[in-house]
Amino acid sequence: MTKQTLSFSRTDSAKFFRTLNKRVNDYFKDNDIKRTGNWKLWAKTFVMFSLFLAPYFLLLTLNIPGWAQLLLTIVMGIGMAGVGMNVMHDGNHGSFSNKEWINRLMGSSIYILAGNVYNWKVQHNVLHHTYTNIHGHDEDLEAGRILRFTEHSEWKWYHKFQHFYSVLLYGLLTINWAITTDFQQMRRYMKRKLSYGKFPNPVWNWSKLVISKVIYIAVWILLPMLILDIAWWKILIGFFLMHYTAGLILSVVFQLAHVMEDAEMPLPEKDGTMKNTWAVHQLKTTINFSTKNRIVNWFTGGLNHQVEHHIFPHISHVHYTKISKIVKETAKEFNLPYNEYKTTRKAIIAHFKHLKEMGMKPALHV
Repeated sequence: MTKQTLSFSRTDSAKFFRTLNKRVNDYFKDNDIKRTGNWKLWAKTFVMFSLFLAPYFLLLTLNIPGWAQLLLTIVMGIGMAGVGMNVMHDGNHGSFSNKEWINRLMGSSIYILAGNVYNWKVQHNVLHHTYTNIHGHDEDLEAGRILRFTEHSEWKWYHKFQHFYSVLLYGLLTINWAITTDFQQMRRYMKRKLSYGKFPNPVWNWSKLVISKVIYIAVWILLPMLILDIAWWKILIGFFLMHYTAGLILSVVFQLAHVMEDAEMPLPEKDGTMKNTWAVHQLKTTINFSTKNRIVNWFTGGLNHQVEHHIFPHISHVHYTKISKIVKETAKEFNLPYNEYKTTRKAIIAHFKHLKEMGMKPALHV
């Protein structure tokens, strides 16, 4: 990742964001509602934690056939993704509640998902939300050398097969958090002195990471090995299946929002300046999908309303469906793009089409 300092244009002759922000603020004021979560979010939180944790306790306390055990680990993976998208995400954006301690509590649910609050806030809140889809700055575009998401990345011969093998790698997202990614990220972020808010004490930050990982392994691997009369390798298979399910869901949802042909991936000028204002940049680099589907809206925590989320990250996702009408109409009024796919299926097809295009040798790419 580059350390070049970037700055967005401050020239907005049409005053797009000022107009949009006022209209959204008026919506909350006129309807006398808070920008944070409501009872619907609390109900969803209960459901997601139940999906995630109830199967775990059933596995520890009941004598369940092997096929049912595997099925329960898949349910746990679905719940794990649900907690991440609906609870942890809003909490770490400060949008779950107007009470800071509740946001911290819900944001800390990332620890039972194998992640780390500090790392997530730096990668997501700082790097991704500030420098969305900018190569060398937004780490969500980085996938080592094995995947090529943007034309600005170096091409390798095996990328021509990435639209086939990528889906196999997507499922490894959260298990990589648990094993390697968090340690690599913390080392990198601490060295660059990055933080979301006050820079943490290095010793305490590293201690929390190590202690949380030890507890995580103890709860999800060692405890089942001690309690269950099951071969250790079967427990590891269940652990992997849970993570793979969650990782696949989370990765696909993330990719449909940004790694698409319609999402711009602009580079800064040599002096580090970007062509557009920050708000316009968000419009051009994000994609909505399946926003009329109630199930997708409910389960993804509004991450299918990526346009609204990126412009208003401190508003809870439970309000995105309502304010999306305001955002879409305002964008149209100012002749700005509002990228969206009507269905999840069309978005998935478009994503893998983009991967295929990025996998072509640049000299042959039209």
